[in-house]
Amino acid sequence: MGILIEDIKKLKELTGIGLTDAKAALVEADGDFDKALEAMRKKGLTKAEKKGDRETREGIIDSYVHSNRIGVIVEVNCETDFVARLDDFKELAHQMAMQIAAMAPQYVSEEDIPAEEVERVKAELLASEDLQKKPEDMREKIVEGQLKKHFAEKVLLSQSFILDDSMTVEGRIKEQIAKSGENIRVSQFKRIELGVNE
Repeated sequence: MGILIEDIKKLKELTGIGLTDAKAALVEADGDFDKALEAMRKKGLTKAEKKGDRETREGIIDSYVHSNRIGVIVEVNCETDFVARLDDFKELAHQMAMQIAAMAPQYVSEEDIPAEEVERVKAELLASEDLQKKPEDMREKIVEGQLKKHFAEKVLLSQSFILDDSMTVEGRIKEQIAKSGENIRVSQFKRIELGVNE
């Protein structure tokens, strides 16, 4: 099966890899575009994981106002000013602002949850009547699962991405890291809702 130049260009565009790598991926996948894309995304996301430790001092602040009732301001960082000026980086920042407006997370990542809050919720879960009926050796494991579930919707990176619920917000950011070749992170946000004071 022949490799189409359109497929090579499309694969390059979607993954941010070079033309040679895109062609090699299509050859390896016997011309199956979806298979090649999946393979390249996995490789790209693996590279994205490694980039996660690099410093992010550049970026932009984006805002979003929904129906004049919810306002969000978010800081999204990257490594260079060049990437910060790219349209797809600006689009990612705007998507993050929309995500925050829609899903009202309280924290960027699990590391941002105060330890005392985790302990408070854990104590409540351990004290529940349902848990007391379970065997003692299983309680800790059950509570760990319940804790993860409790905080999942409160943590931005753990939430389902509103524009594609097949991935999390963290997955969407990693996709952008793979495409740009730079570390990207959401460092802070503020969400204001009319009539709601935190």
